[in-house]
Amino acid sequence: MRAFRYRLYPTLRQETALLDTLRLTRELYNGALQERRDAYRKAGKSVSVYEQMKALPEVKAVRPEFKKIHAHVLQGVVTQLDRAFQGFFRRVKQGQTPGYPRFKGADRWDSFAFKQVWDNSRNTWFGPGKVLDSGRIYLPNIGNVRMKMHRRVEGKPKTLTIKKEGNEWYATYVRPPPVRCPKRAAQLDSTSAPPTSSSPQMGRSKTTPVSFSPP
Repeated sequence: MRAFRYRLYPTLRQETALLDTLRLTRELYNGALQERRDAYRKAGKSVSVYEQMKALPEVKAVRPEFKKIHAHVLQGVVTQLDRAFQGFFRRVKQGQTPGYPRFKGADRWDSFAFKQVWDNSRNTWFGPGKVLDSGRIYLPNIGNVRMKMHRRVEGKPKTLTIKKEGNEWYATYVRPPPVRCPKRAAQLDSTSAPPTSSSPQMGRSKTTPVSFSPP
């Protein structure tokens, strides 16, 4: 993985929208955690990440302000909670101190993420996080935010995380490592291997919707 981090300079209106996104995504995380905890305590039932994903349209119907948050961001919140539970159950299985997932206070929730910003099928941006010629990036329902582009984003980034650090905002693109073709990798390994007495060619290569709502 390779990360590219840039300072953002939002306007007052844009910063208000960014703060609203943090507030609503934290509320969603805590609401989803509450649902999982109550379902197990009251009915001995586990709620899956897929059930909570399917319930997101119901959340938007009950709380219209969530419609302003991009679907990938909301899905990422539910996925983040699921990873917390996976870690909890893994520690239980290994006999470690498990540490049940906790509710997040405002001081422990400082970022949100777009899980997919590059469309590989079309070899272009999906929209969120698109770097514009004006030195800004596009964030849905927030606007074109000014960014200090001290170096270009190399390759095809997969995710974009927007984070608040003190009074400053940052955008971090993450690019996955290039995928090596097994056959080509074998050929490269063959050509890079040092010649031996037995190498006559001297290095020539031959996976039921549940409704939940934030508190």
